[in-house]
Amino acid sequence: MKAILVRAPGGLDRLEAADIADPGAPGPGQIRVALHATSLNYHDLMVANGGIPTQDRRIPMSDAGGTVEAVGAGVTQFKPGDPVVSCFFPKWPAGRPFGAVGNFRGTPGDGIDGYATQFAVRAATDFTRAPQGWSHAEASTITTAGLTAWRALVVDGGLKPGASVLLLGTGGVSIAALQIAKAMGARVILTSSSDDKLARARDLGADETINYRQTPEWGARVQELTGGEGVDHVVEVGGAGTLAQSIRAVRVGGHIALIGVLTGRQGDVPTALLMARQARLQGLIVGSRQDQLDYIAALEATGMRPVIDRTYPLDELAAAFRHQETAGHFGKIVVEW
Repeated sequence: MKAILVRAPGGLDRLEAADIADPGAPGPGQIRVALHATSLNYHDLMVANGGIPTQDRRIPMSDAGGTVEAVGAGVTQFKPGDPVVSCFFPKWPAGRPFGAVGNFRGTPGDGIDGYATQFAVRAATDFTRAPQGWSHAEASTITTAGLTAWRALVVDGGLKPGASVLLLGTGGVSIAALQIAKAMGARVILTSSSDDKLARARDLGADETINYRQTPEWGARVQELTGGEGVDHVVEVGGAGTLAQSIRAVRVGGHIALIGVLTGRQGDVPTALLMARQARLQGLIVGSRQDQLDYIAALEATGMRPVIDRTYPLDELAAAFRHQETAGHFGKIVVEW
């Protein structure tokens, strides 16, 4: 069967198309899935370009949408023909994070082989059902970006109607968070360096937008837009380069979900201001299998659908990553086959 492999030490020019052995029939507790789509995330890019070291000939990609082809003995939650979507932390069934999710050793496309291939045989608990009526491409956006936004705002953030939310940029997490926040009756402020993207965000329901190149002190602008109160929630995808402004933007007692390192892994944090804000700064990575099922139920109940920027075939995965590197996308980049 066809697969894309990452050759050590990584690099987009070292992504290799190969024929590998078919995984065969599922064993007890397993399912065999015909995979049809994956979506790109920053974590996948870091694995592919060598920013996150992985073993030679690793199959990348954590997200996957596909169809169950066969089930092993003892599997009752799936049957052949069921559309499914992968889990980022397969060993995290529910509840709060614990030791096994403190690293990526069990994450597909990093510690174990991922889904840039045609078929996979995994434990049934490595997947959940996909939303009814969704394409495989749409479903593949749930695993990482969608679930991260859901956990940041709803599971850990406890988002309430009428709350205010600050979102940074227009990538997959931020656009999913925009849709979730508006579906729950929140007010959304969104930043970008592109006026065209800001206009598209307003079309999706963003209440206020800020061009951060034109307004570098955008934390102060958020304060102005909220009457000096600050926002209840910040979905912080930038990391070191944006965290200080996010702390300035949050209200006293607010919540900052730190989920990205797009601007770097280390930097100065205005700790005195964070203390004065008495804000909760929480690092988080994706969520549990039960969180994913809850998110899927919300997607079906609200009718939310993902925003897909562009689709590539599997053998053009490197080109898809290069498009991601330009940061020109709005929403999710998907690979389909």
